[in-house]
Amino acid sequence: MNRNFIPTPHLNAWEWNENYIPFGITSFPGPSFEVETIAENLYVPWSVVVSGDGRLFFTERNGTLRVIENGILNPVPVYTFAPPFASIGEGGLMGLALDEDFLSNGYIYLMYNYEDSDGIYGRVVRMTVDGNTASQEVILLDGIPADRIHNGGRIKIGPDGYLYVTAGDAGKRELAQDISSLAGKILRIGTDGSIPPDNPFPGSPVYALGLRNPQGLAWNDRNILYATDHGEIAHDKINIIQPGGNYGWPLVIGDEEMEGYDFLRPVIQSGNDTWAPAGLTFVTEGPRSGQLLVSTLRGNVLLAITFDESGTEVVNVERLLDGRYGRLREAYEAADGSIYITTSNTDGRGIPDIGDDKIYRLVLS
Repeated sequence: MNRNFIPTPHLNAWEWNENYIPFGITSFPGPSFEVETIAENLYVPWSVVVSGDGRLFFTERNGTLRVIENGILNPVPVYTFAPPFASIGEGGLMGLALDEDFLSNGYIYLMYNYEDSDGIYGRVVRMTVDGNTASQEVILLDGIPADRIHNGGRIKIGPDGYLYVTAGDAGKRELAQDISSLAGKILRIGTDGSIPPDNPFPGSPVYALGLRNPQGLAWNDRNILYATDHGEIAHDKINIIQPGGNYGWPLVIGDEEMEGYDFLRPVIQSGNDTWAPAGLTFVTEGPRSGQLLVSTLRGNVLLAITFDESGTEVVNVERLLDGRYGRLREAYEAADGSIYITTSNTDGRGIPDIGDDKIYRLVLS
């Protein structure tokens, strides 16, 4: 069935505290919602965005940019990347963002991996969509270290109008603390590829460092920036990102501290459990307004995190869709308040079900 009524699953406080979050935080259920299948038989749908005219654009990791219009998946891709584009391991076509003036200028921003004689790299590009066809690729940021693992890949336009990019450590952990490298960082550039004058490291796109494999970005209604990060063995994190902030990888994990260093600790971490957090969205509409939703890969769950008024202290965490759809990659709130999530069961680490991978729409009651 394409439409199901899903009650909100939750654990009692002891079970949750014991296995997933620090002691002292409880879990209580929120409103239920309905789940609708939007598209299926996809290949690792990585990022989703809905334009002002209602079209849903999404990326597939094998290199296709696609669109759903009036509820119908267009069988012809908006664009298909060709070599030197490379979909190797965890890499390929990943992040996606639309320009604030997309309906007038057609600008769309994408992040993907490519391979040359020196290795694998990531780049951020701008293309122009005319109708349902993209063209005119312009490279905005290039030479981001990449590999078969830890490619980051999320891009979003922040409230300040700048483009934010997550870059993993490419399996070379020492790069995360190297300020001259783009790996293991959150990067910030103009939508024309320029370096913002108020970036914390003059002349550099580096905005924050000491990250292992961040794959999610979201701002709350106070413009606090949250980002997901994968731990080495468990100890996955949700960080509050500050300009110039150092989050400690690989010198510390989880919420550890290190004498002589001023590393920023996560707002929440998974302890000995593994979430593998990916997509992230802040809910602005409906009965779950104010919550941060986190799609998890290994965790097979959508986390709903409630903060205090400051947005810096976690007061409640719920486990939604627990194990129901497998690996979850994206979490995105559209302008109408509906939430879109994608599965990632065809990425080589999941167990595909009939019709996988899929895009789902969550409608809160």
